[in-house]
Amino acid sequence: MPHATNPKMSKRLQAFMAHIEKNYPLFVGFPASVDFDYEEVLPLFKYLLNNVGDPFVEPLHALHSAEMEREVITFFAELFRAAPDGVWGYVTAGGTEGNLYALYVARELLPEATVFYSDAAHYSIPKNTYILRQQTCVVGTQPNGEMDYANLIEKLRPHQGKPIIIVATVGTTMTEAKDNLKRIKKALQDAGIKKYYIHCDAALAGIPTALQTPHHPFDFADGADSISISGHKFVGSPMACGVVLVKKSNRELVRRPSMYTGSPDITIGGSRNGHAPIFLWCAIQKWGKRGFKKRMEHSMQLAEYAHSELQRIGWQAWRNPQAFTVMLAAPVSELIYKWQLATYDGWSHMICMPGVTKERIDHFIADLDFAERPAPL
Repeated sequence: MPHATNPKMSKRLQAFMAHIEKNYPLFVGFPASVDFDYEEVLPLFKYLLNNVGDPFVEPLHALHSAEMEREVITFFAELFRAAPDGVWGYVTAGGTEGNLYALYVARELLPEATVFYSDAAHYSIPKNTYILRQQTCVVGTQPNGEMDYANLIEKLRPHQGKPIIIVATVGTTMTEAKDNLKRIKKALQDAGIKKYYIHCDAALAGIPTALQTPHHPFDFADGADSISISGHKFVGSPMACGVVLVKKSNRELVRRPSMYTGSPDITIGGSRNGHAPIFLWCAIQKWGKRGFKKRMEHSMQLAEYAHSELQRIGWQAWRNPQAFTVMLAAPVSELIYKWQLATYDGWSHMICMPGVTKERIDHFIADLDFAERPAPL
């Protein structure tokens, strides 16, 4: 039986579509790839897909995408240099859930541990530690947003002999700075800390960092116990999603019985989005490691171009090495809202994610060129 149309609903949806289409080409201030095309997946939106429980254990129902989810996990485990069959993971609702899961596992492993993270860490870290009732210690940062390792040692020393959880950020929210696991482990050693867990929040820059040379220490081979990434940032997805990976030996700390679903309750969410893994799976099939590297290199070239253009027009700007993110002195509020620029403490940033074009950068630079220059910061 055909559905009756609702004129009021149709008009509302048309207006919303017009709003999105107007603002989509002006989306440069937040980290999300916008060059995806998942037309082949659209027919699946007629169906419920519920990835309940452990993606590596088949549930009792058949309406799920667990097979594709497992392939996504395997791809990223290899990319992040995990030991063969040494890690487990699942597709999350986004980076915040990935961080929550990793901290949950870490708490079960080291229940008395204090969580250390930098003052440039994502806002989900203090939120999640509050939810989990964990003690915390905030570490200072260097001018570029990277963790201050001297300050880390100083704050670790009073905790000598106690367990520690460290959250390293690989791509900070504002400046895309990357904490260095090699230096973090050296700080732990210098401070006499022997029992510790290191989680890498690599939501923004994990995938491109894994593809860059020289290698930046952040992955499982470098000593991470867990890694979380976003799926809608570098990869690109029409819905927010992410991936969390943890060592298999630690996964068992949070396993619960399967009850009536047939699959163990081992994730944060019970029922999980079954369409999101398909988007990530399709992107992996389309791009693969080589294609992702080309996307990364193209975005780096655009970021370098944007930085040079800002300098050309005399606009105060800077950029961390091998970053998509270009920092610029905050323009007038009209341009902040028009171009949807994340802004904090007098600085805005534009992020040259896949899908941002040279033409879009030129349009943005032209708007700035006609605007009043802010006072030097």
